[in-house]
Formats: sequence, structure tokens, C-alpha cells
Amino acid sequence: MNFISPIIAKGTSLISIPKIIEKTSTIVPMPIQIKGVHLFIKAKRRVWKGKPIPVFIEKPIPDVSELAIEDIDVSNPFLFKQNRWESYFKRLRDECPVHYQKNSPFGPFWSVTRYEDIMFVDKRHDLFSAEPIIFLGDRPEGLAAETFIAMDPPKHDVQRQAVQNVVAPKNLVEMESLIRSRAVEILDQLPTDEPFDWVEKVSVELTSRMLATLFDFPYEKRHKLAYWSDVIAASPETTGGECSTDETFTAAAEMSRYFSQLWREKEAKKMAGESMGYDLISLLLSNDKTKNMINKPMEFMGNLALLIVGGNDTTRNSMTGGVLALNQFPNEFEKLRNDPSLIPNMVSEIIRWQTPLAYMRRVAKEDVELNGKTIKKGDKVVMWYVSGNRDERKINQPDEFIIDRKNARNHLSFGFGVHRCMGNRLAEMQLRILWEELLKRFDNIEVLEEPKYVQSNFVKGFTEMKVKLTAKAQ
Repeated sequence: MNFISPIIAKGTSLISIPKIIEKTSTIVPMPIQIKGVHLFIKAKRRVWKGKPIPVFIEKPIPDVSELAIEDIDVSNPFLFKQNRWESYFKRLRDECPVHYQKNSPFGPFWSVTRYEDIMFVDKRHDLFSAEPIIFLGDRPEGLAAETFIAMDPPKHDVQRQAVQNVVAPKNLVEMESLIRSRAVEILDQLPTDEPFDWVEKVSVELTSRMLATLFDFPYEKRHKLAYWSDVIAASPETTGGECSTDETFTAAAEMSRYFSQLWREKEAKKMAGESMGYDLISLLLSNDKTKNMINKPMEFMGNLALLIVGGNDTTRNSMTGGVLALNQFPNEFEKLRNDPSLIPNMVSEIIRWQTPLAYMRRVAKEDVELNGKTIKKGDKVVMWYVSGNRDERKINQPDEFIIDRKNARNHLSFGFGVHRCMGNRLAEMQLRILWEELLKRFDNIEVLEEPKYVQSNFVKGFTEMKVKLTAKAQ
């Protein structure tokens, strides 16, 4: 309590918390700082209340035809959970492609829903800022971490450049055999002719192993990475998720403890003159502009959180989404069995069809005219990739899953412009390897019941999907 009591005594605003944390980072360990901030937030809420945390109670999503256009709110975190999103975005694309919602739980925002309009916003970082956050809502009080995906050039470029070598072509070639060996190990342990949860046994397990490799994280603790990723993107005020403030702060403190220790261990090796690896921590330490990032805890935690979420959600939910798509379009599954060379193209189609991260948020830097609407300076602008990837104006038969679709890579799921996903090739490679190995072993992957979906307006993903495998005839 000694750390936070002077803050409370002075009534310090939350805006200054990151500065306080940075100033005390050399004497107070990061996990203790986070716990201190947590106690401060709880005390502040008891005394001053502050901005209320939204409470989401699930109700059946109505048919979109029952709503006036101005009442459509695609920030509802149950839209994806109840799998009712397609008709909502189609109506916006057809009737109001640049749509203003003034009364959402996350504040007023513009929805951009057509492919070409999304491309315009994404490429014009001079008009639309990624700062201070890519989510529709705000981060929990006291956890306003900084990430390079939520920075504008030039700072964005410096921090991105420091870590992008981890997915350089040479490194991807070297990683391929490791990814394949881990996929083989998982697939060879799966049961056949009996139900199991694909999300738990395959999607989470394989992405956890890959994240542990990228961070050189203790392999036996790898499931913490997937858990932290889930918590990071699941606070009610940020995405409409289910994580409590207590769980979020507890996870942040635990994550900071593990990564601070890992950073210091690698820093000691660097000081001893030992060669550095190509994991993300080593790359940050090896770059003059990021080598002291640990002394800026909010930046340190923010960028690690970004890299964890980026390395988890896209691949993990596409691994499940691809199985579901092939079950919904069985002729495509037959096409794949007959011609496995279609796998690379199918991977792009999976990522388009699933769109595992539904949107990115921007803020208008000046007044902008877009598709007949005036977006005012300072307005939130949400690029709904999940809608643009189903835009009939750009994509032929967009609701169909077609594994040999022409120009399948021209989807929006990885974004465009300076913020285009750094790990897109790695995600594609993981999915390609998974399907190559699946086809060697199994004749069929049958989805047994309707999947269960994540409660979020950001992550379009799965919590459970029961399947049954049929082994390939010997």
C-alpha cells in the first residue's frame, strides 16, 4: 500500500498513472506496480465511482429487419456469440455503408462496412489515427498500455521494425520443420471415432506451442500465453467480454512477472557477450531503440500483449473456422481430398471466411467525407473487416466457402497499409502445415454440433467445437 497511498492522498488522475509507473520502474518491480494500481483503482471506485463498467446481459438478437437503421448497434458482443452477424452487416452495407451509432455502451462510433471504404480508411494513416487503441472501447482503468499497432508513424515504424525479423522469410523457413513436428505430435495423439473438443485439443494447443517458440517462453508453461491472450481481449469496457477487472489485473501482474524475468535473463546473456536468438524478446533487446523498453512498463506490457494476441487469435480461430467451413460446404471438402495442392489457396479463403479479428478502430484526424457522410475530427471510426470480407461489390459469392477462389489472398483480415499484420505469413504457414498433416491422417473431420462462440465484438472466435475424426484407410 505504500506505493499507492500517496497517489490516493493527492487524488492523482489516471492519465498520470503510466508516468508514475515509468518513474518508479527502476525501484518497484512491475508486478507489484500493477497490483498497486489495481488496489488504487478499487479504492478510487469506492470513493469517486468514476465511469461505470458496462454490464452485458445476454438477450436474443432480434431480426435486423425489425430495427430502424439508426438503432442498429454492431458493437453488441452477442452478435457473434449468437452467430447473427451476417444479416446485420449486409443491411448496413446495402443501406448505410458509413453508419453512425451514437448510443452504444462504448460511446458513439462510425461503422465502415464496404470493402473499398475500409481500404481507404486503412491506407490513409494521415487522415485516420490508430492512437490510442485499436479496440472499440477503452482499456480498463489503470491498464492503458501502449502498443505499436496503436501508434502512428514514425514511432510505430521503429517498434515494428525491431521485431519484424522474427517473421522474416529466412526465419519462417527455419521454423517450418519445428511447426510441422509439433503439429504431427498433436495430431498423432488425437482419438478417432469418438467425440472431442477441437478448440482445446488442436487450436489452443498448437497456437500455444507456437507462441512459446516465438517468445522462447518456458514450454511447460505455454498455456499461460493462450490464457493471457483471452484475458487481454475480454474486458467488458474494451470489447464486451466476460473478464472481470480483478481477473484482468491478476493476469497482467502474472504476465509482467514472467516476461520481466525472461527479459532480465536474456539481458544478462547479452551483457555476457552470448549470441542472441531470433525470439521476440531477443530482437527487442538487440535493437538500440527498444533495448530499454522494460523501463517503460506500459509500453513493454502493451507490445508483448499485442504480439501474444496477434500470434494467438488469428491462427487459433482460423484452425477451427476452417474445419467448420468444410463441414458446411462438404463439396469443398471433397475437392480438397482430391487435390491437396489447393491447401495454400484454401488457407487464404479460410482467413477471409472466418475473419478472426472483426475490426480495427481509428480516430479521424480531421473532418473527412466518406461515402456521402461527414466524419468529424476526433470521431471513432471502426473498419469492420468481417463485413468487408463479405461485400458482394468486391467479392463474388462472398458467403460461399470456395477453396479454389481466384485472388483469395485479397481479403481484409490482415489489414492494409502501415498496420498490415506483421505475422500474416506465419499464420498462413501454420494453417497450411496443419491441413497438410490432417489430410495425411484423416478421411473426415465431422463437426458434431453447433460450435460455441466467444462473447466479444472484436474476437470472432470459438470456445468449443465437438468433432469426430475418421482415420485414413491404411
